[in-house]
Amino acid sequence: MKKRFDIIGKGRRRVDGRAKVTGQVRYADDLFLPRMLFAKLLRSPHPHAVIEEIRIEKAKSHPGVHLVLTGQDFPVPFGIMPVSLDEYPLARERVRYVGDPVAAVIARDEQTATEALHLIEVVYRILSPVADPVEALQRPEPRIHDYGEQGNIHRNQSYEFGKVDEALGRSALVFEDLFFYEGNTHLPMEQQASLARLDGEGKLELSSSTQNPHYLHRQLARVLQIPEARIRVVATPNGGGFGGKCDPGGHEFVVAKAALVLGRPVKVGLTREEVFYVHRGRHPVLMKMKTGVTRDGKLTGMHLQTLLDGGGYGSHGPASTFYTGVLTPVTYHYPRFKFEACRTFTNKPACGPKRGHGTPQPRFGQEVQLDKIAEKLGLDPAELRLRNLVKKDSLTASWLHVGSIGLEECIRKVTEMSGWSERRGKLGKGRGLGLACSAYMCGAGVAIYWNKMPHSGVQILLDRSGAVIVYCGATEIGQGSDDVLAGLVAEALGVDIGVVRVVTGDTGITPVDLGSYSSRVTIMAGNAALQAAERLRVAISGVVSETLGTLPDRVAFSQGRVFAADNAGPGMTFAEAVHAAEAQLGTLSAVGSYSPPKPPGKYKGAGVGPSPAYSFTACVVETEVDERTGWIHVPKIWIAHDIGRALNPVLARGQVIGGVYMGLGEALMEAQSFRRLPEKLSGALVHRAPSMLDYKSLTGLDMPEVEVALIEQEEGMSDPNCPYGAKEVGQGPLLPVMPALANAIYDAVGVRIDEIPITPDKVLSALHNENKRVGPESFPAVPYPPPVFVLPPWEGGDGKETKRDAAAAVV
Repeated sequence: MKKRFDIIGKGRRRVDGRAKVTGQVRYADDLFLPRMLFAKLLRSPHPHAVIEEIRIEKAKSHPGVHLVLTGQDFPVPFGIMPVSLDEYPLARERVRYVGDPVAAVIARDEQTATEALHLIEVVYRILSPVADPVEALQRPEPRIHDYGEQGNIHRNQSYEFGKVDEALGRSALVFEDLFFYEGNTHLPMEQQASLARLDGEGKLELSSSTQNPHYLHRQLARVLQIPEARIRVVATPNGGGFGGKCDPGGHEFVVAKAALVLGRPVKVGLTREEVFYVHRGRHPVLMKMKTGVTRDGKLTGMHLQTLLDGGGYGSHGPASTFYTGVLTPVTYHYPRFKFEACRTFTNKPACGPKRGHGTPQPRFGQEVQLDKIAEKLGLDPAELRLRNLVKKDSLTASWLHVGSIGLEECIRKVTEMSGWSERRGKLGKGRGLGLACSAYMCGAGVAIYWNKMPHSGVQILLDRSGAVIVYCGATEIGQGSDDVLAGLVAEALGVDIGVVRVVTGDTGITPVDLGSYSSRVTIMAGNAALQAAERLRVAISGVVSETLGTLPDRVAFSQGRVFAADNAGPGMTFAEAVHAAEAQLGTLSAVGSYSPPKPPGKYKGAGVGPSPAYSFTACVVETEVDERTGWIHVPKIWIAHDIGRALNPVLARGQVIGGVYMGLGEALMEAQSFRRLPEKLSGALVHRAPSMLDYKSLTGLDMPEVEVALIEQEEGMSDPNCPYGAKEVGQGPLLPVMPALANAIYDAVGVRIDEIPITPDKVLSALHNENKRVGPESFPAVPYPPPVFVLPPWEGGDGKETKRDAAAAVV
């Protein structure tokens, strides 16, 4: 055992007064451990420019600096999606937004690294920046990237399920509306940070605040050009993620490269301003919705067009583009459905996945438009929704399978809790109620990179003490997934949750799990855990059944004991059962894995949107609006969530309330917006508010009372694809909050705010506008491609693309 050690750094001597040794920790037996270094990144002040030269000599010679890296040290690009490998850890030839990293300094401390950053000289050739999607469509040159559909269009797609123009032509009424949803950021409490080091075998170990250690692991191997087997990624417990830590970040590659070059631990911690630059948050989306209905309120078809502001890089953009349309028919039955979506590159930080990934924007428009339809038809908005719900165990027009659906119960519950029938439209001037609903996936049905392997794996090891150790690559980001895994395994093995230890998010020792995104952990890792636990039950039962005098399938596990199901008296403790099984079988361990069902759609693009199950939510918002100032106050929100089965009701309610908090912040104030500096200053496109002082979000004083109802299915009625019937709860409850607020404001003061966020100035403008509305007035001409045409299931379709002209008209 070491009695003493000396920290020996630059300018320090050993306690015995002998030779100086720089930058190491010395133990009594002369074991040396390298001292940690720190990295800081130099970021571009220009939104669009060519890097002509980077002069780093002064920075390299600055005292305390150990290494300076530039884009030339990273010749291989990365990207979270195989179709968007368009980023370098440090920009090589061009910068694409203010904040794009161009160089990194690794020094003895952050202060020294920051000083050295100021010594780096970068010569830029300024290019004209693209500010928004309309400008991206109008100005194909200069191209922000050399790949993409055309000009500055990144993704451009069109899908039609049945002849929508015919359906709209036969409709009694057709509603056409424009909506806009401003982009916003995740705002997690914890900023991104990473620590890279070499272990005792010279292998790279990166500890990072990431949601997806497996994908990061793959990208590290790609960029650094080293075997995956020589890399270990540890996902540290996250102080919030919400999608903002899904993408690999340039800073992670920088510290990993520096650790390999220097052989010393290297740490980087982003400032809050830097987090705004690398946010990968909500896409700003302009939407055009054209929907047909019958006189009695039955939906006949929808034509949805979206235009996304993607920012400077691809990120999750290809999936985000799909998600602005593909889940729209999951909640309500549209006999025919068409959606066209276009994502453009602009010179702003890249957008990506934020809680609800791509679906809050069209959900806002869809739910507000439904209220407009209900008013025109003289129907209660709740009744209109109830008439059009998707049926249990059915296919949508876009070939998504909906297994279980508890939305009817959700609607009836929130209308009951809020006194909807008695109070809507009767609260008096300036007060109103609004209703909205939503659906969300329980995990994506297809992996980000194509493969036939499982999406999640779990290994369970049983110790002789009766302890249960669960290994899984899933990441705990504050949502409680570790607790869910422990609870599932404890339930399956009949032990107290206190004897279960969960080891997660470590690619060096845990089976692969694709990560914490798309509300996938409960279903995918949960099913894998149950499979592994069941295999252990079978193994133990086969050994102890003779001792218990029963058949293996009649052995019960409960409350830490193992006994015959028909005779609970005699039996043994779980630890004793483990002893008996290990004596006969050897060390007890089992693995489980999970792959989602194959999607029913067979057309190109059918892999985006399918999920093993979907959750559903209904929400009522009460609001008070001051017509003199436009000020909006929300005193209470009622929300019911179709969770299937609440494995941990306390955690589940916390997730619902967290979703309400985030949704209300987006609805009222949050905006990741930009402005151009005056030409005399540079004309650059810069972030309006890259700090928590200026970026507005809800405080505790702004948060209303929230009444939550968890809608659970009876045993035998729950979704068979879900572990014990449990569905997601992390993302779905956010989605209906924004449109419910907009509908409540209309009920209160009779104005339509068809864009997010809804701010007091917009309410005042609408009150004084002749049409009592604020929102987008036009939708640009987008060169959408000819649609991929697929017949809906009820029109004889087989899930494959077909020729539109050959499709017979089916009423």
